[in-house]
Amino acid sequence: MDNYLNNLLIGGKSFNSRLLTGTGKYKNLAQMNESLANSKCEIVTVAVRRVQSLEAGHEGLMQGINWKKLWMLPNTAGCTNAEEAIRVAKLGRELAKLSGQEDNNFIKLEVIPDKIYLLPDPFGTLKAAEALIKENFEVLPYINADPLLAKRLEEIGCATVMPLGSAIGSAQGLRNESNIQIIIENAKVPVIVDAGIGVPSHAAQAMEMGADAVLINSAIALSGNAPLMADAMCKAVEAGRKAFLAGKLKEREYASASSPKSGVIGSTQSKIQ
Repeated sequence: MDNYLNNLLIGGKSFNSRLLTGTGKYKNLAQMNESLANSKCEIVTVAVRRVQSLEAGHEGLMQGINWKKLWMLPNTAGCTNAEEAIRVAKLGRELAKLSGQEDNNFIKLEVIPDKIYLLPDPFGTLKAAEALIKENFEVLPYINADPLLAKRLEEIGCATVMPLGSAIGSAQGLRNESNIQIIIENAKVPVIVDAGIGVPSHAAQAMEMGADAVLINSAIALSGNAPLMADAMCKAVEAGRKAFLAGKLKEREYASASSPKSGVIGSTQSKIQ
């Protein structure tokens, strides 16, 4: 790619923005919509089970978003095993159709039986992904930063891989940097860093490493000023992408002067002979 405006391609669909955002945890729909606008995102996640149950904070969500402008990424949040995730994914596809996106087969796959650390189940994720791909879903699996699992999911046909930076909602940043780097270097599908991003510098770091995109929810929605943080995250993702494409300065063990050592005023080399 020769500039930061090159599109992000997922499942044959093209997107300009490399920042994906969530729709949960906002104070109200007005704040959410202002934040989505400021983020310049084009893909937003929707927790299918929470929308179906009208959980607090999700009432009116489907009607409150302009689905002609934003692409829905239904997710299987709350599912603890593969079977649950498969059922909820199918509901998610119907939800997307109800929004007017008839051709939307995207699903963010989450299988999380762990209620304390909220770590994804690699076995359940792989099982569910295999089943959903057979039913023509574009699967975006949320996983631990496991290079072997990421490669296996890619091989069976997942549209992306989504390794976590650190625990969901922890704001700890990229605690799995070395593994994420391995995933990025070996993946032939987009790598989207998901979970753990707390501040814009975390988002920029992921993009500087070569991640194709980041997904951010809590860091925006739970900040003191969500619309302002959304704008900051947008700029951080853009800056990180530009830096990656530009190519960073190689780290050195010792100092290296930015000015020439010869020809300077007062040096013997600069004196007129």
